[in-house]
Amino acid sequence: MSQGLLTYLFILIGGVLVFSAVTHILYQKRSPTSMTSWIFAIFFLPHIAVPLYFIIGIRKRKSDNEKDFLHFHDVKGYEQYIYREKIHGIIGILEKNGIPPATLQNSFELITDNTEAYDRMLKEIYEAKESIDMCTYVFKFDKTTEAILNALIQKAQEGVKVRLLIDLIGSLGANFQRKGFQKLKDAGGEVEFFIPFFKRPLQSYINLREHRKIYLFDKKRLLSGGMNLSDEYMGVDDGTERWDDLMYYLEGPEVSIFYSIFHNDWGYATQTEEEVNLCVADTFKGDCMAQAVPSGPDMEKDALYEALLHIIYTAQKRIWIVTPYFVPDENIMQALIIAVHRDVDVKLITPKVSNHQLADMARSSYMRELDVVGGDVQLHNGAMLHAKAMLVDDIGGMVGSLNLDNRSLFLNYEVVSFITSPTFVKSIESWMQELMLNSSTGMESPSKMREASENIMKVFAPLI
Repeated sequence: MSQGLLTYLFILIGGVLVFSAVTHILYQKRSPTSMTSWIFAIFFLPHIAVPLYFIIGIRKRKSDNEKDFLHFHDVKGYEQYIYREKIHGIIGILEKNGIPPATLQNSFELITDNTEAYDRMLKEIYEAKESIDMCTYVFKFDKTTEAILNALIQKAQEGVKVRLLIDLIGSLGANFQRKGFQKLKDAGGEVEFFIPFFKRPLQSYINLREHRKIYLFDKKRLLSGGMNLSDEYMGVDDGTERWDDLMYYLEGPEVSIFYSIFHNDWGYATQTEEEVNLCVADTFKGDCMAQAVPSGPDMEKDALYEALLHIIYTAQKRIWIVTPYFVPDENIMQALIIAVHRDVDVKLITPKVSNHQLADMARSSYMRELDVVGGDVQLHNGAMLHAKAMLVDDIGGMVGSLNLDNRSLFLNYEVVSFITSPTFVKSIESWMQELMLNSSTGMESPSKMREASENIMKVFAPLI
């Protein structure tokens, strides 16, 4: 084959790839910044960017099977707990996006100590009588998970239904060491990865990651937040250096919504369907109003994103944010700047140095912009800060798995809880104030080279 023909084929294939990718980008619902970033990359590096786009660039699952979208199950007894005051603000936004109504009489407990979180996890496992359903992004075989697996094996042997759902990309090491789950399987437990590429290559969008942390016990009690299952997040007090993170405990009618979310994820990962009969008790007496909000490829609309924008635009007193990665889209960034101009106390508490150097480079220009307009940027000096939370005025806020970056906002499977109660406000405020005691304020002026690098990274931020 002549060199001229090879060149012609190379150009022809590049043109076809560019056309197909750009057409798909324009068809999908994307922000202008994201579209521009992808199209820019595709036109300049088509033979690299186009395959990369189809591997990591797809936002939503598309299928002729409508069950791909998350389905919330009917729950007997749920109606009596629904918040029935005049629908307004965030509650109305979420309901119009198909999210089940907020419920009253939930009990909330914030857990920020990693040893306490570990002890609580084992306690809930051992006290489970009927079922244990766990979903995590990171699972590593180590001292912490050895104890958790032993507890799960014991409960499975006692006849408790045990299911463990693990993200494939976040837990590659565990995927290659599946023999470590054999004892649990032999005891009757089930372990699945989300989604095995070689098992289901046409449905394994490796960029759409199962980032939810859902730990359910008897479909009645929940642990969730930012903590995955490994020594980095929780364990015995043995001197191991661990990340700063949080977990929260929720008991009440809202837990049934988390079960619907887990059930849908499990069904999608296993390609199985199971009849669900959910019923909530009539004895809950908690003081929290709660609303579980999932986001990701299994949600037809971006309900959580809309809710966040509404919160920022309507806050009157303060918006305190804790996030390990701060790479927001232009709408959220503009909303935060406007909030500062409205004299709202906007605080961003984030690691001084995170575990992702690329994310640190991408976030810097946004943090500087917020710092310049008068936002309070707090750089945490302790261990890696992996927690995700938001405190709004003196009303309530949000906790869950969502980072304030493009990946979490638009690509990953995520879930958060919006909580309204004095208990929540008091506990979250105290914890955030504690974080700020070990933080430095503001951003240092960058060198010209650093500033140029940050601005270049800002162009590609939507792709990170």
